[in-house]
Amino acid sequence: MIYLLGSQLVETDMDTVLQSGAPAVFVVSENQSQSVLNALSVNVELDRTLAEISFCKVESQQECLYGTLAIPRLLDVLGCRYLIAFVITENYIVLIDNSGFSQRLIERIRMKRAHQGDTRERFLYNFIAEFISGDALILDQYEHELMEMEDETAKGEFETIQNRLQPVRKQLLILRGYYDQLMDMIRELEENEDRYFARKQLKYFGTAGDRAERLKDRTSYLLEYAQQVRDAYQSLADARQNDNMRFLTVISTIFFPLTLITGWYGMNFENMPELKEGYPVIIMVSLVVVLICLLVFKRRKIL
Repeated sequence: MIYLLGSQLVETDMDTVLQSGAPAVFVVSENQSQSVLNALSVNVELDRTLAEISFCKVESQQECLYGTLAIPRLLDVLGCRYLIAFVITENYIVLIDNSGFSQRLIERIRMKRAHQGDTRERFLYNFIAEFISGDALILDQYEHELMEMEDETAKGEFETIQNRLQPVRKQLLILRGYYDQLMDMIRELEENEDRYFARKQLKYFGTAGDRAERLKDRTSYLLEYAQQVRDAYQSLADARQNDNMRFLTVISTIFFPLTLITGWYGMNFENMPELKEGYPVIIMVSLVVVLICLLVFKRRKIL
């Protein structure tokens, strides 16, 4: 798909673009990318295939800017990502995408925004803003989930907390790294070292960078919150384990003298006077020992 840049993104074809030289956005698959770049007379070194993209970056080449995007799927952060490569020249933006995600983003821009792509800078801002537009809502959902875990922990219902908390922390770590990369990429565009963008248009990159930074800060806060919930869970789990150990210690302490008594009288010496009529006496002694232990533990508030 090819769109002419302007207040409205208008679909066009390659011949019209080449004849008019008008600024345009191209959305192509990986197989089509080289032929399109050749037709536009753009020499760029695509250093890796889309499948090998793993992070967000932008770099300057001789005739263009080349960058990659690895965007987590918000409903499956731990799974695969949307992988996009892009090339920016003085007139054109080429988006290389096999998933159709870029095309869907552009259609959303055309439906929602009045100023869709007056300039390359405005289009890039709209494009970035569109694929991070739902992130704040997802982070809100993470916060509510952590609050629920905190409430359950406070009530002592924390048997499943560990299994639920670990995936949330992993997803937040992935998102924080992604926002960090995205923020660095946008700052690189804003610095405009090779003067590919008009100075008065750089404000769009500043706005996009601020949004990415806010998302990163929010994610960092949620990671700290998740650590607090984990610490609370660990404290209660340790307290419960200590209670169990104390109970076992009390039981062991009660039965230790009983074991000694039964072991002593189990030797059956000939001269032991209690052999014939000692059974009731041993029962009474054992009961007395148990009662004494219980009274001592009660007094010391161990039970």
